[in-house]
Amino acid sequence: MKKTRLSYLLFIFGTIVLGLLSRAIKTIPLFIGDMLYAIMIYFMIHFLFPKAKTRTIALVSLLVCYAIETLQLYQADWIVNIRSTTIGHLILGQGFLWSDIIAYTFGIGIVFIIESFLKKPTDSL
Repeated sequence: MKKTRLSYLLFIFGTIVLGLLSRAIKTIPLFIGDMLYAIMIYFMIHFLFPKAKTRTIALVSLLVCYAIETLQLYQADWIVNIRSTTIGHLILGQGFLWSDIIAYTFGIGIVFIIESFLKKPTDSL
């Protein structure tokens, strides 16, 4: 299935909406929002590099997510001030959690499997 930058842009915005809804609806487990965050990163990387291989996109997305999560261990005043804003909190998070790493891995794994399946050529009858 051929994707364009426009379709990835729509996927990004759709994922952001779903992610914000997942935080607004208290009955949705928090890990769903973390998975959606990783999926959004995957779509952003794909938007920036539309011709890259799916495997490469998944690996780079995981590294970006892991880097952002690990950065949460850094607690300098300037970055804590950024994290105290709404947008800073949404992008950078608050504190390191291993459960976030697991959620990111599952989120990117799911979208990678789906996209890999959709990219396989179908057998003609």
